Amino acid sequence: MPKLAINGGTPVRTELFPAYNTIGEEEKKAVMKVLDSGNLSQFLGAWHKDFYGGPTVQQFESDWAAAFDSKYAISVNSNTSGLFAAIGACGIKAGDEVIVSAYTMSASALAPVIYGAVPVFADVDEDNFGLSPESIESCITPRTKAILVVHIFGNPAKMDEIMSIAKKHNLYVIEDCAQAPLATYKDQKVGTLGDIGIFSLNYHKHIHTGEGGVLTTNNEELAERIYLIRNHGENIVEPKGIENVFNSHGFNFRMTEMEAAVGIQQLKKLPELIEERIRNVEKLNLELGKIDGIQTPVVESGNKHVYYVQALRYFKDIVGVDRNTFVNAFKAEIPSAILREDTPLIGAGYVKPLYLQPLYQQRATHCSFNCEKYKGTVDYSLGICPNVEKLHFHELITHEYMRPGMSEQDVNDVISGFYKVADNVDELR
Repeated sequence: MPKLAINGGTPVRTELFPAYNTIGEEEKKAVMKVLDSGNLSQFLGAWHKDFYGGPTVQQFESDWAAAFDSKYAISVNSNTSGLFAAIGACGIKAGDEVIVSAYTMSASALAPVIYGAVPVFADVDEDNFGLSPESIESCITPRTKAILVVHIFGNPAKMDEIMSIAKKHNLYVIEDCAQAPLATYKDQKVGTLGDIGIFSLNYHKHIHTGEGGVLTTNNEELAERIYLIRNHGENIVEPKGIENVFNSHGFNFRMTEMEAAVGIQQLKKLPELIEERIRNVEKLNLELGKIDGIQTPVVESGNKHVYYVQALRYFKDIVGVDRNTFVNAFKAEIPSAILREDTPLIGAGYVKPLYLQPLYQQRATHCSFNCEKYKGTVDYSLGICPNVEKLHFHELITHEYMRPGMSEQDVNDVISGFYKVADNVDELR
């Protein structure tokens, strides 16, 4: 008789895991206070004290700056908007190149394209999945103006080496910290190591405001340019007396007072939510690390990984079946969660290498790599980032079975699911 559920056996668990919901009475009361005031947004796209938003937005930004050891915290309506604002603030323009990760959410690489610049994809480190310093160095040309680092899955990238490269070549460093709030690199919070950090408050992040984001910087000039880009900067430069108006044409990237009210309360919960993730992963690491052919996350000494997901490396040659087969067998043993009934909490790989997307394969933009100002050549062919391709197509497993709200028994069931598949892998051959 088969033991694995995928072959007709009894699954380890059929009961859905708990929903991930960090919203409570505190957020409800805060939003109702804003609603009762009738002041749902107080931004003005003109040079006025309300250019910087209403009292709740400004309080949220002040709280965020304090929590993240940053001089400035600037709220926006999404991490994507934050990326666009950061690239614009650094003065990136048509003909420039920005080094980006090939293994992250699409917006990280798209941000340079918005300003007519060219994303150049660097490979990632095999262990922490952040940008490889060696690959960054090999990508630099006279047109390179910035490095956009992603602290992917909550694990800090190798920032000492990356900052050294940036200093050597006089490059801006932008940190995409969407998945890494309060992660630290050698005891310094990510988002404060480079020139600008960007954080996400999308609904499936560590904390959220539904949609939203925050930029951090210690540079006054960059902060001013981010403010301009966030809020119709073309209306502000003349009355404020700003002389350098390059890239100061603004968007509407503003956060509402209601979102900020939720953010203030969510921020208070963030440290404990992260500690719960770490506790769950420590237990998972201890047990899953005993399975031959599975490598648990590698965290460099002195760093703090905050685990947006637990990312595992899987070695087919040791286990004896390919990764996708193993993951499909696990999915049959363990269900998803409430509110995610039709979406598994585990996946084979993460996102397809970005340079293989149609946008890059077809060079489908009006400027950027098609711009007459661009004097370089850029390669988006299969094979340019071998580590990314190996991880995505063969090795990487990512899962969310470490989210806050998981009980000890919930975590034990996840471990049992992995062990059951590993112990009965002969059924899959």
